[in-house]
Amino acid sequence: MSVFKSHIDAMSAYKPPLDGRDPHKHLLLDFNERTQPVADVVRQALIDYINSGRLQMYPAYGDITDKIAGYAGVAADQVMITNGSDQGIDLVIRAACREGDEAIIPGPSFAMYKQVALVENLTIIEPQYSREKGFPLAETLAAINDKTRLITVSNPNNPSGTLVSRDDIVTIAKAAPEAVILVDECYFEYASVTVADLVGLYPNLVVTRTFSKTWGIPSLRLGYIIAAAENVRALLNVRGPYDINQLAIVAIRAALDNLDTVESYVDEVMQVSKPMLEAFLDAKGIDYWPSGGNYLWSFPANPLEINAGLLDAGILVRPKADSGGRMGLRITLGDKLQTERLLGVLDGLI
Repeated sequence: MSVFKSHIDAMSAYKPPLDGRDPHKHLLLDFNERTQPVADVVRQALIDYINSGRLQMYPAYGDITDKIAGYAGVAADQVMITNGSDQGIDLVIRAACREGDEAIIPGPSFAMYKQVALVENLTIIEPQYSREKGFPLAETLAAINDKTRLITVSNPNNPSGTLVSRDDIVTIAKAAPEAVILVDECYFEYASVTVADLVGLYPNLVVTRTFSKTWGIPSLRLGYIIAAAENVRALLNVRGPYDINQLAIVAIRAALDNLDTVESYVDEVMQVSKPMLEAFLDAKGIDYWPSGGNYLWSFPANPLEINAGLLDAGILVRPKADSGGRMGLRITLGDKLQTERLLGVLDGLI
């Protein structure tokens, strides 16, 4: 027994299967990452900073909040940078909830929501997504009561890719005005659906985003929160002054100044690769969930055998079971050539 709170002792750590992943040996289609290296301009900016002799200094963020706000189309005082979107999720839940409060976390979804809620010793209600109905709106609304302090909306959801409409999110925000509606938009660039413009109208809406997925710097850890200005001021009281590392700021400043390197990748993934994989799965009669993200959750008849065959071919995907225990494979979409390689291997396995 540790010296810490007993309910934390009883938890299990969130341990993503990261061991052994190697981009020089594997095609990494398992973590919804960008499958191409960052642009040369971003890499050069990092090299230049390292060579400038300033690594011994504490980070100074300058106008990065203004630049991110300009990109997101919101006011600068509605933005706060975070150490990845994971820290944003953690800060929002810790700042909003007390032990014994209730959290509505529709599932299956991103494990961090539940992990942080359990750390705060919240009571968790889990309405279930379905392939046919998508987001469980009716069940979520029915679960709201005077103890509800948090409702999570992953948009699009991970692992299913399900999109939630703006109208549905507004309905939830109106139905639970005393709860934080945490809208996770970490795949925003792929989905192009947002409620960021509504945070001033609905102050219980809080949006989290990341530069990990589309932008290709998950190792540097940079995300941001979009919320009403008064919420950002409150959250700045919780976040540390140096929680975000300087190299992340350098990389994203360069990327924001060269948006075409991101936009061209997104276009290839969503307009070329995604239709290719969907057409393949349709032709093979394999079920998959409609997705607004850079991934498809598919359900072949023999998923574990296919996963093993892909691994033998140097391709990593992510086995994920649905709420009924049916095992599927969540497959990240790469560029056209990577998708052709994937489909060639899949065709020989199915």
